[in-house]
Amino acid sequence: MHVAGRIEDYALIGDMQTAALVCRDGTVDWLCLPRFDSHAVFAALLGTDEHGFWRLGPAHGPEAQPPRAARRTYRGDSLVLESEWDTPRGTVRVIDFMPPRDTDAPQLVRIVEGVSGRVPMRSALRMRFSYGRVVPWVHKVDGRTVAVAGPDSVWLDTSAETFGKDLTTYSDFTVAPGDRIAFTISWQPSHKEPPALPEPEAALTATETFWREWVEHCTYHGPYREAVVRSLITLKALTYAPTGGIVAAPTTSLPEDIGGSRNWDYRFTWLRDAAITLSSLLRTGYREEARAWREWLLRAVAGDPENLQIMYGIAGERELGETELDWLPGYENSQPVRAGNGAAHQLQLDVYGEVTEALHLAHMTGLARNDYASLLQLKLIRYLETHWDQPDEGIWEVRGPRRHFVHSKVMVWVAVDRTIKLIESGDADGPLEKWRELRDDIHRDVCEKGYDKERNTFTQSYGSKELDASLLLIPQMGFLPPDDKRVIGTIEAIQRELSTSDGFILRYPTTGDDAGVDGLEGDEGAFLACSFWMADDLAMIGRVDEARKLFEKLLALRNDLGLLAEEWDPRLQRQVGNFPQAFSHVPLIDTALRLTASGAYGG
Repeated sequence: MHVAGRIEDYALIGDMQTAALVCRDGTVDWLCLPRFDSHAVFAALLGTDEHGFWRLGPAHGPEAQPPRAARRTYRGDSLVLESEWDTPRGTVRVIDFMPPRDTDAPQLVRIVEGVSGRVPMRSALRMRFSYGRVVPWVHKVDGRTVAVAGPDSVWLDTSAETFGKDLTTYSDFTVAPGDRIAFTISWQPSHKEPPALPEPEAALTATETFWREWVEHCTYHGPYREAVVRSLITLKALTYAPTGGIVAAPTTSLPEDIGGSRNWDYRFTWLRDAAITLSSLLRTGYREEARAWREWLLRAVAGDPENLQIMYGIAGERELGETELDWLPGYENSQPVRAGNGAAHQLQLDVYGEVTEALHLAHMTGLARNDYASLLQLKLIRYLETHWDQPDEGIWEVRGPRRHFVHSKVMVWVAVDRTIKLIESGDADGPLEKWRELRDDIHRDVCEKGYDKERNTFTQSYGSKELDASLLLIPQMGFLPPDDKRVIGTIEAIQRELSTSDGFILRYPTTGDDAGVDGLEGDEGAFLACSFWMADDLAMIGRVDEARKLFEKLLALRNDLGLLAEEWDPRLQRQVGNFPQAFSHVPLIDTALRLTASGAYGG
């Protein structure tokens, strides 16, 4: 019986509309069809084998754990996964991928290739719709196996013989050197005609070609290019191609605290995450993705910037109601398992800054002018004119009381500052002097109310003594120069008070005078984005060797395929949180760019 692996045991494959997670033992434990935010067909990641999986690997005893692959890698700069097993009878390879879609029928293709000897293999396919709750009707149609439940159907095509047992579709076969046996599942609305017969080998060639050609557009050729390119591929895989929306992660409810309740659905487009993703893509040569995201943003916000949400569905949906899937026991018994996200209607003023900064960067890098994008910036500032001094839930989406979070105010300042620059460039019209005064008022307010003179550090919120790693963005956003004593004091205070024994950075204290600021029980690991921000800041204040060492320690946390979750648990020494996480891969790229520019690698 298979048990879900550690989070870092998983590989990502996807088609830029949805994604699957493949465990080191050859089991697909997570797949939502047809979109990232659809119900899962395989949900064993958050439950047990009873909730759906697809295992493909060397045959093993009924009570034994499936053997883990001896080696696995992505084929070149692609999202094509190769896993190899060495068995007493020989070596076998499984190639897993999802072809980028030209049609509405998503496919997951698995090709078994004999390398040496004669290896007995088994495919075990247990489809369970609606996050593992619904057993489909499985039957044969013209020699093809189809599973139907309500509006959904999934079709299995293979040249191998199949049989049904215990509500599972099996195939037992043996491969010799040179043998290639393909298995493909395709999703289709159940009321439509069957999907076209797949062509696995042609799809493999097309998928490899797609990724190779996409990576060729990357303009970064500095140190650690492999890590940067893998992060860029991951971000591209998290992009929903039909609309340009970018999901924060392809999973829900992977816990920030193993066994705890900090489990959230990340299969949506956070404006913050998407904006910083856009920034990284623009800075590495990917203008088309930036253009598509800008169009998504304009559609999502529509004519209603006063009601800007912090997140939307991947097609711009506004209603993301949060529910609990109580039939799923959760990853390593971390409950509840959630679908949807109740934070969608929080007030997070920093989002206005991130969106404006992304639009500003798009403008500065020569993305074709969009008059509505400029109009949107002006509308956002008019909203902030009368709302900037309100308390909010902040960047970390606290579920405790609203506060005057310093980072939120800093990002409001960024929104006003970048819009002033747009007007000064002659590409928009607005009340320049009035907004310059507003920018000065916000700056003064933050420096007076969000700064602790006795400790020489900015604080998490007005009147608080606690720190917050988001303060590390103050110099990166240009709010104050890196050599300002208040910036240096803040960096050093965060190193003292929010650093783990490994030297990684926590978001904020979950114990102490302000315990419960986030309104949640339990603890959490080091937030990887914050640790990359620390490396950035150290480089900015001239402590380049220290920055490089921290960056390399962070790179060492990636799994063997170069993927990162949201957090690192220093006690358990493992990745935690949703996976893979855009908000971890973006700052990896940014820090590599900054360190390269700083000469941290000796040229």
